[in-house]
Amino acid sequence: MSDCIFCKIANHELESTVVYEDTDFMAFQDTNPAAPTHVLLIPKKHVSSVLDQGAEETMLGKMMALVPRLAKELGIADDGFRLVVNTGQEGGQTVNHLHFHILGGRSLQWPPG
Repeated sequence: MSDCIFCKIANHELESTVVYEDTDFMAFQDTNPAAPTHVLLIPKKHVSSVLDQGAEETMLGKMMALVPRLAKELGIADDGFRLVVNTGQEGGQTVNHLHFHILGGRSLQWPPG
């Protein structure tokens, strides 16, 4: 999608601090981090959310398989981290492109506050 900020990042049209990239996925630092380590993992193909028919099982499985690898590379696997997937407006999704938040580096109690 031409107006999707995450598609523009995936296509290298906008700058980002990339921590992982392959032919299907990209992970980059969140520009407004909610924790000392806050990385977004996205599919390069535009998929609106986990409810999108494009979010097939194989793609979601590959994304999930990347999470432990990224957590280890980011140095947050041993102490623990949070994985968040917001879906829809009521679920807190602010960018309509499927993305996983990988957060760590401090205690992240739920609910926040």
